[in-house]
Amino acid sequence: AARVLGREGRIIRILNNYRWISFNFGPTLISWLEKHSPGVYRSIVEADTFSARRHGGHGNAIAQPYNHMIMPLANRRDKATQIKWGKRDFKKRFGRRPEGMWLPETAVDMETLQIMADEGIKFTVLAPHQAGRVRKKSGDGRWEDIDNGSIDSTRPYLVRFSPGSKIAVFFYNGKISHDIAFGDLLNNGATLTARLTDVPVDDGSGLIHIATDGETYGHHHKFGDMALAYAVELMENNPGVVLSNYGEFLSKHPPEYEVEILENTSWSCIHGIERWRSDCGCTTNSEPGWNQAWRTPLRNALDWLRDQLIEIYEDHSEGLLKDPWSARDDYFDVILERKNKAVFIKKHALSPLSGEKQIKLFTLLEIQRNAMLMYTSCGWFFADISRIETVQILKYAARAIDLAGSISDRDIETPFIEILSEARSNMKELGTGADIYRNLVLPSKVDAIKIAATFAVSSLDYDRSAVRKRIGCFLIKGSEQMRLDNGEDLLTSGKMEVRTDITGEKERISYIAFCSGKTDYLSRVWKDGKLDASALKKEMDALITKPFNEGDIQKVIRGLKELKGGQLFTLGEILKDRQEEIIARWSRRWSDEINEMIRGFLEKNRRCIDLMEELHFTLPQNLRAAIEIYLPGLLLSEIGSDMPKEERITGVLSEMKRWGVTFEKKEVEIAVRRRLEESMNVLIENPGIKAVKRFTRMLTIFRRIPVGVNLWTVQNSYFEMVRSHYPHISELSEKADPDAMAWVEEIRRLGELLNFGFEEIIAGNEQ
Repeated sequence: AARVLGREGRIIRILNNYRWISFNFGPTLISWLEKHSPGVYRSIVEADTFSARRHGGHGNAIAQPYNHMIMPLANRRDKATQIKWGKRDFKKRFGRRPEGMWLPETAVDMETLQIMADEGIKFTVLAPHQAGRVRKKSGDGRWEDIDNGSIDSTRPYLVRFSPGSKIAVFFYNGKISHDIAFGDLLNNGATLTARLTDVPVDDGSGLIHIATDGETYGHHHKFGDMALAYAVELMENNPGVVLSNYGEFLSKHPPEYEVEILENTSWSCIHGIERWRSDCGCTTNSEPGWNQAWRTPLRNALDWLRDQLIEIYEDHSEGLLKDPWSARDDYFDVILERKNKAVFIKKHALSPLSGEKQIKLFTLLEIQRNAMLMYTSCGWFFADISRIETVQILKYAARAIDLAGSISDRDIETPFIEILSEARSNMKELGTGADIYRNLVLPSKVDAIKIAATFAVSSLDYDRSAVRKRIGCFLIKGSEQMRLDNGEDLLTSGKMEVRTDITGEKERISYIAFCSGKTDYLSRVWKDGKLDASALKKEMDALITKPFNEGDIQKVIRGLKELKGGQLFTLGEILKDRQEEIIARWSRRWSDEINEMIRGFLEKNRRCIDLMEELHFTLPQNLRAAIEIYLPGLLLSEIGSDMPKEERITGVLSEMKRWGVTFEKKEVEIAVRRRLEESMNVLIENPGIKAVKRFTRMLTIFRRIPVGVNLWTVQNSYFEMVRSHYPHISELSEKADPDAMAWVEEIRRLGELLNFGFEEIIAGNEQ
C-alpha cells in the first residue's frame, strides 16, 4: 500500500507494489500474515493474480524453500523436503505451481539446483559474483571466466544436469541493488527510474532487474516504498520500457548461454557460506572484541542432533510407514490442514492404525519438522549465540528432543548440551550455549502440564464459565469444576482434557488453583493416569478447602505447596501471554483506583488549588505529581470512550496546558490510532451516511490533540471503501438522491481530513 503523492503533498493513489515487482514470501512468514494480518495477506495473493493476468499467466510471486535453511549445508533429504514443502505452500496460497524459487541468502550448490529442476522449478535468481564461467550454447564450446561479478545480468543462463535436466538462472544487477540497499537511490523515485533505465541493453530486449530485501523499502529507508511506487508509475508510462517478470521474460527469451555457478556461495557472506558455520568475520551488530566462534559448535550440535533424530525416526516408523521419507514429504499436507490426517494415513501407513499408533506416527513427523526448523538461517547470522534468533532455533531443537523422549529411551539431550557447551557467548555472564539452552530455552518449553496450569489460573477470573478453551494448538475441555469465592480470595478445582491438534495426544489432568486478593496466583496440576483421585480429594479437603472456608489463607498457601504429587506453578511459570493479561488487568485496576482517588481529591479541594495558583504559590510536589498522573489518564479515558466528546478533550488539554503537564506522545498516538482503526472497521461494515459522519466527527475531534497519528491503516481502508462504493453512490448522487449527495459530500470531506487528493483518486477510480 505505497502512497503516490500529488503536487500538494496529498495522496492521489495507493499502489500495491507487489502487482508490479517479482517477490517471494517465506512460507512461515506468509502463514503468520494469513492469520494475523489477513488484509495484507489478501493483497499479496491478489498481486500475483493481477500480475499473472498481465503477463500471460506468469505471476510475480516466487516460491522459497520452507523455512529459510542454508541449502548447501543441508543433507539431500532435507533439501528435497524443503523444496517440496515450499512448492506445496506456494500452490495452496497462489493457486498455481511456482515457476521460480528464491534460495535463502541465495546460498547455492549444484545438488540443490538439480533437485529444484527435478521438481519442475524453471528458474532461480543469484548474485552476479556467484557466476563462475559462461559459454554460448551454439558456440564452439569454450568457456569464458567471469571476474568479480562482471556477468551480463540482462539475460538468463542455463545450468544443465544429466540426463537432460536443466534450470535457468538470472543474475541480478549487483551495483544498482547495492546502491538501493545501502545508498540513496530510494530518496527519489525519479532518480531510481533514471538509474534503472540507463542500463545498456543489447538489441533492446534485455532484462534489467535488481534484488534486495523487502525491509529495504521502509524499514531501512523510510518512504522507500513510495519511491518504488513512483518509479513503477514512471516506467509503466514510458513507451520505451516494458514491465515484465522472470517467468514471462524466460518464456519469450530462453537462455542462449550456459553458466557454471560457484558452489557454496551466497549473497550475504563474502566467504561463501561460512557465515552459517564458522567465525568468518561476516556479522551484524557485533561489538569490539567479539567473535563468532560459537557458530561451529552450534552447527555441530544441530548436525549431531539431526542424525540422532533420523535414526529414531527410521527405527520407530518401521512397521508404521511404507516409506518414511516419502511420508515426510507429504506430511506438509497435514501441516496445512489437520483434517487431511485420514487421507495421509491411508496413503502412507502399512496398515490401519490404532489411535495410539496414530499419535506415535504424527509425533515422529513433528520431530522431523522441528529438526528442519532448527536450521533456520538467522540462528547463525548475527553477532552472538544469545540473540533471540539463535534461542528460537534452539527451542525447535528442544521441541524435537522432547518429542523424541516420548517415543525413545535414548538420551540425546545430554550429549547435545555437551556439544553446545563448546559455544561461548561473547557476554561472559551468559556462559556457553549449554547455559543459554538451560536458562533461556528450557524454561519456555510448552507441554500439556503447563497448558493445564495456565487454564487453571484462567478459571479463577474472567474465564469463570469456561469449559472449553483453545491455547495455541491445544484444545482444553474442562469438567467437574468447583468454585469458592469469599469476596477477596478465589479457589477453583476440577478436571480437564488437554488435546494437541498436532499429534492428537490427549491428557486427562486434575487441577486446583488459588488467587489471594487478586494478586497471588498458585496452581497445582496432576496427570490423572498417575493419580489416586479419592486420596487426593481427601487431602485437598483437609489442606486447602477447609482452611479456605475458615478464612485461613496462609494455611491454604502452605497446603498447596504441601500437596503430594503433581506440579506447582506460580504466576511466573505459566504461559507468558496469560501473565501479560493478568498484569495488564492489575495495571488497569490500579490506574482506575488511583485516578478515582485523585479525581475525588481534586474536586474536593478545587477552590484551594485554584487559590494557590492565583496567589502564585507553588503546589506541593506530591500534589503536582498527582495532577501529572490524573490528566493524561483522563485524556486516554476519553479517547477510548464510545464517542469522544470534543469539549471534554479540549477541556483536558486546556487543563494540561494550565498546569504545564505533558502526555506520553507514543501512548496517546497508539490509543488514538487504535480507536480510529476500530471505528473504520465499523464504517467498512456499514458505510452509510450516519457512520461516515460519525467517523469524520471523531477524526476531527482527535485532530485537536497535538500528536502525529499514523493513519496508514485508516487511509488504506478509506481508499478501498471509495473504490468499492463511490461509483454506484455517485451515480445516485447525479440523479439528485439526497442521501447519496450527502454521502458524496461527507466522503469528500473525510478524504481531505485523511490527506487525500479526492478529485485525483476519483479520476483514477474511473479509469
